[in-house]
Amino acid sequence: MKKRAGVDTEELSNNTPSRGRGSVKVTLPDHPLTTSEWAKFKESSSKPDRFEMHMMEGLLAANADINIAKSLLAYVVQDKGTLSYELLLRYLTLCVTGGHHSEVFDTYDIMRTCFKTLDTGASSLFIKGFSQTERWREALEVLEGMKKALLPSPRNYSDAIAGAALHGDAGTSWMLYDELLELGLVPNQDTWQCLFQSGITQRGQEDKLFSVLSYMRDNQIYPEEPLIKTVKAWFESLPDQKWSGKFSFVVPSGECTNCKASLESIQLTEEEYAELKDKVMKKVIEGSDIFKKTTPEELKGFKSFVKQRPPFDIVIDGLNVANTTPKAAHSETLLAVVSELQQQGLNILVLGRKHMLQPSRNWDRQNMSKIKQKAHCFFTENISEDDPFLLYAALHSGVHCNFLSRDLMRDHKACLPDSATRRLFFKWQRGHQLVISHYVPGKRVRFQRISAYDTIVQTSGSSWHIPYDENRGDRATYEVPQKWLCLTQDH
Repeated sequence: MKKRAGVDTEELSNNTPSRGRGSVKVTLPDHPLTTSEWAKFKESSSKPDRFEMHMMEGLLAANADINIAKSLLAYVVQDKGTLSYELLLRYLTLCVTGGHHSEVFDTYDIMRTCFKTLDTGASSLFIKGFSQTERWREALEVLEGMKKALLPSPRNYSDAIAGAALHGDAGTSWMLYDELLELGLVPNQDTWQCLFQSGITQRGQEDKLFSVLSYMRDNQIYPEEPLIKTVKAWFESLPDQKWSGKFSFVVPSGECTNCKASLESIQLTEEEYAELKDKVMKKVIEGSDIFKKTTPEELKGFKSFVKQRPPFDIVIDGLNVANTTPKAAHSETLLAVVSELQQQGLNILVLGRKHMLQPSRNWDRQNMSKIKQKAHCFFTENISEDDPFLLYAALHSGVHCNFLSRDLMRDHKACLPDSATRRLFFKWQRGHQLVISHYVPGKRVRFQRISAYDTIVQTSGSSWHIPYDENRGDRATYEVPQKWLCLTQDH
């Protein structure tokens, strides 16, 4: 919120009394001052021209007593006869973060009277501030006003939805939620938590809450711990349905350790595979974007190279894999990986860039010639983007073909036309992406095993399995949560 108010937190922390190197030391009063005390204080300041702003930023960073900030405003009004927008904005941030509701209302009246329009920062703060109070409906007016100028953020909607849910108006919170989805925004976890929370106290929202779980399934979104606990509480609160939730693990074969049910397979059906291949070929490989990074001739040459060879079992993103460890030369790492896979009797394609063929400390000529003996190799121009080549070769080879890369392929998912195709792409990625789990030069390369089951929200009607993120850690796309909420109905 400090950032949104246009106050950089770094800059703020430099204004509070601190022991950091090179920081501007601003001493803050520990109680409200009279106007004459503020005037004296300003005279002793090394930067009198920005004194008020530095003070207010310091108070905000220190989350100081609101009455000190009020006394500062009283002094500024007496001294200058007016309050600047930026000073009020920082004061407003202090009011909202501290939950000082009546001060938020007063600031709103002042800013509406003195300034024709409010910027995004102020509007966002008012939406948040009003939502927490009995005047929550005014947050919706601010949101409406905001929409005239720009697209509000998921956070703005989240605050407004929370306001409605908190005050028992489920109808309004769902109306706002639908609007948020129609605008193509992605709801945040707090929004869902609010809706599930309101579903515990008010009946009649079941279908809508089940549709939230479907949305998570379609978009591969994993609830975080606070939300999953609320989801569990909601299921268990449904009258006459006798749901009980347990936190569980899934064994590699795909069986839930709690209810012994088998989860959905990660394998695509032939129809799904054909559809995915068709869409990826059209959108990603022949789409307009790719030719910014490669030429039609290069792609054409690659396609005929692939057609002249038997289907590959694995396609390796050479540059990406070669960078796995700083402890070995790139070509040494790549050779170790190729050798390990060749021993498994696999038909391998290594995709690389032409600079890998120029002998250097990282690209040893002998290693590169050994790699060429063990695998098919294709080297693109140094500026080419290699993902489309990797996707083409893997999908062209068939459903058995895996690929080895640490890359997340986020850009390609974005090119795909609809959420169903994106879901298939992700499912294919999770079921076909090999990742090196362990490599020490001179030792065997170990790969992370691809799981047999799909890690998405799923239901059989009488049970639900929801994978969740234990502690908001950042996860790569190919990594999936290990913890599940298993919900079953007692009959």
